[in-house]
Amino acid sequence: MLTVDFAKFPVNPGDRVLDLGCGAGRHAFEAYRRGARVVAADLDHGELTGVGAMLAAMLAEGEAAPPAGAAALSADATSLPFPDGSFDAVIAAEILEHIPDDAAAMAEIARVVRPGGTVAVTVPAWLPERICWALSAEYHNVPGGHVRIFTRGELTAKLTAAGLTPVGAHHAHGLHSAYWWLKCAVGVHDDAHPAVRAYHRLLVWDIMRKPALTRLSEAALNPLIGKSLVIYAKKTKATEPLSPNESLVSPHAPR
Repeated sequence: MLTVDFAKFPVNPGDRVLDLGCGAGRHAFEAYRRGARVVAADLDHGELTGVGAMLAAMLAEGEAAPPAGAAALSADATSLPFPDGSFDAVIAAEILEHIPDDAAAMAEIARVVRPGGTVAVTVPAWLPERICWALSAEYHNVPGGHVRIFTRGELTAKLTAAGLTPVGAHHAHGLHSAYWWLKCAVGVHDDAHPAVRAYHRLLVWDIMRKPALTRLSEAALNPLIGKSLVIYAKKTKATEPLSPNESLVSPHAPR
């Protein structure tokens, strides 16, 4: 299930793409499938192990071919181990709400994308997130949990301050908001609750089958209660370009 719309965020063969806070790797896999040279970065070593294995499996199955390439490595979003201008595109999906110093993370995103490069940032949308916080402290008040709720204006202003120019935005996953409200109401970790299980089956069915009815319903719901806010931006401030002989990864980068 992709949050970034690759029709609005084109990735071309050979592009250097950073999926920052890659999690299970959904966006990294899509960029790799499109022929990009992908770095999937996260602090969770468990997630990275699975992402690395999936990237290798995609290569073995012929789902990616040269010039595509991929690596999975550990990286801190507030201190990235890459030279300035290393990437043509950076994706930061659902990570900024977890980072206390989000301004430092945005500055690093702006630093490592080349001038003229593109960035896609997604965060939980304000209204659905406010309802989740109101229904359950456990939803966000956990180690590594959400530390803030962004408004669109705040996120746009912070990206601009970092040297990125927002060029488009939309909401995504309108059907998922009610699922999380339900989980917050009955207990965030109570996946066995009958209502939660039934709704989860609906979402899986929708993801797998993509029926017209639910696709139209979500398109109508997204502007109102879409679970995620997606902002696309461009790097307009010139920085020192990456030398053709420089590696994307610092020699001292954690692996």
